[in-house]
Amino acid sequence: MEPEPGASGTAVTEFVLLGLVETPELRPAVFVLFLLAYLVTVGGNLIILAAILVEPKLHKPMYFFLGNLSVLDIGCITVTVPSMLVRLLSHKHTVPYAACLTQLFFFHQLAGVDCYLLTAMAYDRFLAICRPLTYSTHMSQTVQRTLVAVSWACAFSNALTHTVAISTLNFCGPNVINHFYCDLPQLFQLSCSSTQLNELLLFGLGILMAGAPVILIVTSYIHVAAAVLRIRSAEGRKKAFSTCGSHLTMVGIFYGTGVFSYMRLGSVEASDKDKGIGTLNTVISPMLNPVIYSLRNPDVQGALQRVLTGKRALV
Repeated sequence: MEPEPGASGTAVTEFVLLGLVETPELRPAVFVLFLLAYLVTVGGNLIILAAILVEPKLHKPMYFFLGNLSVLDIGCITVTVPSMLVRLLSHKHTVPYAACLTQLFFFHQLAGVDCYLLTAMAYDRFLAICRPLTYSTHMSQTVQRTLVAVSWACAFSNALTHTVAISTLNFCGPNVINHFYCDLPQLFQLSCSSTQLNELLLFGLGILMAGAPVILIVTSYIHVAAAVLRIRSAEGRKKAFSTCGSHLTMVGIFYGTGVFSYMRLGSVEASDKDKGIGTLNTVISPMLNPVIYSLRNPDVQGALQRVLTGKRALV
């Protein structure tokens, strides 16, 4: 679609978010469901954070990264779900242009940090299993903080680049987004100027933000698998693999939904499916992370029990 004659800058001042359901009768049920999901996610991740802070056994690099991941999960669901709940209550589906771009920025900021944190956790498992003698040196507190700081800086650059790039597009036609939050693929479909450069930018930065981390994660786990298979004790192999299972599950959910969302740009017919994938990305994944770690890790289970019962750990 070509821009209207004389159109310059942004003609559209607000967008209409259709949300998850368009049937009024279903909105109360969706509101209750997503409110519960939000409370469970925030509560679960806050409990994980509390357990990591108060439990001496969890004062390790792996749990330092897990604590940061819990903060990201709270942030990710807070960027999208509360505003959707407000729209369900008020029946007002419009979102100002500036608010839409602000949501886009914070969503990509948090998702970007997630990409690099999951990579840092894979690197931590590689050092712990393949380089145990030098682990404390290579994963010191300074290294941990540097990895987190670099993750935030890279994600900030990525989010800012996409936000500035999309602000240069003209929106002078339809302003209806068939989604419950603002994101790049849906905005590309509404632009009345060429999005080719934006799509190339999304692809190029996607390689840096997701492609490179995936390669590093896979490489780390190839070395981990080789090291674990050399352990003669079956119990030893099981223990080593168990520390990686939770992380690999999270990586699979996060990258699986992310690839599905962004590799099908321009597909209007797929927008209903995109809402389902968006729900997985922003709601289900953050809600599952505390469950995945607590179910598979006896140290976390013990810490959670002590936090919930108010008992102190025996050091």
